[in-house]
This record gives sequence, structure tokens and C-alpha cells, in this order.
Amino acid sequence: MIAIGIETSCDETAIGVIDDGKVLANIVSSQIAHTKFGGVVPEIAARNHVKVLVPLTKAALEVANRKLTDIDLICVTRGPGLVGALLVGLSFAKSLAIALNKPLMGVNHLEGHIHALQLRSELPSYPYLVLLVSGGHTEVVLVEQAFSYHTIGRTLDDACGEAFDKVAKLLGLPYPGGPYIEKHAREGRQGAIAFPVPQPKRFSFSYAGLKTAVLYYTRDNPGYSVNDVAANFQEAALEHLVQVVTRVLHKTRVRHLGLVGGVSVNKRLREKFGILATQKNIALLIPEMQYCTDNGVMIARAGLERFKKFGPSELSIDAVSREPLDNIA
Repeated sequence: MIAIGIETSCDETAIGVIDDGKVLANIVSSQIAHTKFGGVVPEIAARNHVKVLVPLTKAALEVANRKLTDIDLICVTRGPGLVGALLVGLSFAKSLAIALNKPLMGVNHLEGHIHALQLRSELPSYPYLVLLVSGGHTEVVLVEQAFSYHTIGRTLDDACGEAFDKVAKLLGLPYPGGPYIEKHAREGRQGAIAFPVPQPKRFSFSYAGLKTAVLYYTRDNPGYSVNDVAANFQEAALEHLVQVVTRVLHKTRVRHLGLVGGVSVNKRLREKFGILATQKNIALLIPEMQYCTDNGVMIARAGLERFKKFGPSELSIDAVSREPLDNIA
């Protein structure tokens, strides 16, 4: 089957086309209009999705060397995310499904990220753990079997990527902040600043305290080094992920760990989890860079697999701002 995936959950407009396991096209348009605001403006995001969805779809079909009538399944993100942005993609997908008389498949955005692991040549074995870490989500999930999820830990406040963005703003760096923090961290001195590694109970994540520590440091040290702050903030933020996942690995005894979501492109994160995987003798699985950030291919893949098992979604499905993995049918 040929499936198209439509992703508009935040500020990336993405279209992916796959033919079962083969990726035919992966087109992503990232919005730069939010940079001057230091974060995503929902109304602007929705309006920009409206502008680019049709030309992006045409471009994806051209790259895939397919016609619209060749598509067998329309897959689209229905949540979680910004409702206005989601509604743009969902309305477009419904229109395609009706016009082409093709089935529609609503996809959970987080399940899409997890299915990015299915785009690798080496696949995880059930059960396996996934650390999903992005601008909007930070959680560790046990994938017990296909479409069966148990969220073991999630953030109590800020997501990891959100903390990177906010610290970047404190340092006067552009949005999105993650790549700029990583760039400056490479030039910083490790250990120059003693930022605390968050220590919430059990398997929870928390970044509000670390973010506040950076705020106080920059306020009290006006001559601070951006490189040093970036390096030591990043190290504390990523060490927090490693410590929580280490505890979860000890509890679950699984042998495969996946890293997904936009923050998983961070090279220092990959390095730290590579060390952990060697120490624990587990398989570490990370999608290709292009499938870590939001993309339509992961939505097409998740939608196609869900369609094969459960059949299509109703045309009446709605966008949802929140939809924990544990709750999806």
C-alpha cells in the first residue's frame, strides 16, 4: 500500500509518502516566523500550515514519482499538539479522503515518533523502552507489544527541549534554542559552573529547577560566558535523562532502548546514551536524523501499521491537544 502522512502538530508542515516499508518522499517545511517571538505562536503556525500544505503535497508526490490517485491511505496527526495547527492538517486529510474515496487514518503524534524506529534496518525486539524527548514531550515508555504502551515516567513541568529553548532565550540565542545551545556548549568548559542535575522522585523528569538555576546564575554573574553556561546546562539536562532511564532499565530489565524526538539529534545526548548502552549491554536504537524531528514519514508508517491491524478511522475524528499513549485504542 502507498500511504501519505500529513504532520501539522506544531510549527513544522511535513508530508511523507511511503510504499509499505520503502520511503518515497520526505518533505518538511520549518516555520521561521516564530523566531522573533522566541517561541511558537499558535495562530501564526496554523496560518502558515494553510499556506504551504498544498504545494508541499505536490512536491512530495513529485519526489515520490506518484500521482494523488496512486495513494491508498491518508494518514494524519490528530494529536497531541496545537489544536489550531492540527485542525489544518486534519481538515486537509479529510478532504483528500473524501475526494479520492480513500480510507483515513488518524495518528497519535507520539506513536508516530515511536514508529520512526521502524524505519531502521535493525528493529527493536518487544518489549523495549523508548525515551521520547522533544520540545513538547519528555517521557519514557515501555512498548510491551505492537500498539501496547505503558508510560513509566514523564515530565512534571517543562519538557527537555522546552528547557533548551527557554535557556537559549535567557542567553540571547535564537529560537529554536536546541541547536544553538549545543553549538555553544562545544566551546564551553565542562565543570566551570555547578548546575544541579534534577532529582525528582522515581521515574519523573523535571526541568523547572534547572532552568531557574540558570536564570539566577546569569542574573548574578553579568559577565558570564555563554559557552560555559550552555555547556554546563546541557550536561545537567542530559545527565538527568540518563539517570532516569538508568533507573527504568534496572526496573524493567529490557534489552533494547530507543531514542526518538527532536532532542535525540543532539550529539552529546547520543554520546551519553551510547556509553550507557555499552555499560548495560543493551541495544541502542536511534532513527536517522531526518526522522528524529517532526516528519510525515513517521506518521505514514504509524498510520499504515495501525490501519493494517485496526482498520480506518471514522471521518468524524477530531483534533486533540492531549492524548497520552496509554489511552489510545
